Amino acid sequence: MSVLVVGLSHRTAPVSLLERVSVSGDTQTKLLRDIAGAEPVAEALLLSTCNRVELYADVDRFHGGVADLSGLLARHTGVGIDELTPHLYVHYEERAVHHLFSVACGLDSMVVGEGQILGQLKTALALAQEQDTAGRVLNDLAQQALRVGKRAHSETDIDRAGQSLVTVALAKAEELVRPVAGARTLVVGAGSMSSLAAATLQRQHAGNIVVTNRTYERAEHLADQVGGRAVPMTALPDAIAAADVVISCTGATGLVITAAEVERVLEARRDRGAEDALVLVDLALPRDVDPAVHGMDGVHVIDLELLADLGSGVQGTADVDVVRRLVADEVAEFANAQRAQVVTPTVVALRAMAADVVRGELERLAGRTPELDAKERGEVEQTVRRIVDKLLHAPTVRMRQLAGEPGGASYAEALRTLFDLGPGPMAAVSRADVESAPAAGESREGGAA
Repeated sequence: MSVLVVGLSHRTAPVSLLERVSVSGDTQTKLLRDIAGAEPVAEALLLSTCNRVELYADVDRFHGGVADLSGLLARHTGVGIDELTPHLYVHYEERAVHHLFSVACGLDSMVVGEGQILGQLKTALALAQEQDTAGRVLNDLAQQALRVGKRAHSETDIDRAGQSLVTVALAKAEELVRPVAGARTLVVGAGSMSSLAAATLQRQHAGNIVVTNRTYERAEHLADQVGGRAVPMTALPDAIAAADVVISCTGATGLVITAAEVERVLEARRDRGAEDALVLVDLALPRDVDPAVHGMDGVHVIDLELLADLGSGVQGTADVDVVRRLVADEVAEFANAQRAQVVTPTVVALRAMAADVVRGELERLAGRTPELDAKERGEVEQTVRRIVDKLLHAPTVRMRQLAGEPGGASYAEALRTLFDLGPGPMAAVSRADVESAPAAGESREGGAA
């Protein structure tokens, strides 16, 4: 296992930099393909969320992998490598696994324990599968990370350690202005985060939920789901002016709510005698709300930087500690399984050699026993193959089991020495052969050997 992760997140980089390195759409796909095409890389996966960008790769060398992944991230985002490097973190092998499992559990989230990261990881894996950049290693890693994350949420109360970004933002809005229940609300955007925001507003009994989006049909669909109404994006200024709380989380690359628009909105609110301040919740990366809005009278901006501070005080709860232990156990289990997979090429080569021996002996037998009919010859061949399979089954299964222990690779080496599996037979084992090999305890037909 040579998993490498190179990334940056809210823990290591300011939001202003995260905005510049955020990748989505075609850029995300192109970056993923280029990672997979890098010389040291065998597999690739890209996790890009509102507060992290992480590049995962199965590499054959560490330093070359770090250099290539860092360089590709810089090139695709337009951020100079010298500016990017101080904010990058690098994890390798078991530390990389530990990091992803922690991320999947919400331990590394801006708001500890939030569950949205599971959906984001699932989306990242789906893209890697669609682009054929995730093979056995990263598929196994991501699938187990998803299982670990689900365990954390089902077996502990990690959710109570920190809620979703939307929940925390609305709690802050209530602290600053007024209860969400009965408030007039506006959701800008219709993606996954917007859907979470709208559902949260409905659950908290917002008095009126309005949804707007550049694609009006998507706004209508989301509004119908939460009993709200949709308005076209051209009506955004009027919709903001009519709202008490605005949650904006689009995928736009430029500003969606400008300072000039907010000034006009605030003037309209004053003209109609609105007393409470307007709350703008900006959950987008890059940000939707113009930074110049901060400090304006009559408006409160709750953005990712503020939420990072709000979500940082729950690290020591008992459930967080339980999840950390769960992660440690799962990392050890995954590492053992991957160490066992290291011996798979040896097992494949051994079985291939045995199959060649059987084939040669059966051909020799056929020449010496021409009197055997097809049925008799078939029974002889089946018997010989079954004997060889049974003789190889116990040592190969046991070797896979032992490979998960410290020094386990030595058992594969011993098997290669005993059966004279030199460079030739090992070189003949392709990656496809390894990935299609049955798991320990299974035959080629998929049942118990």
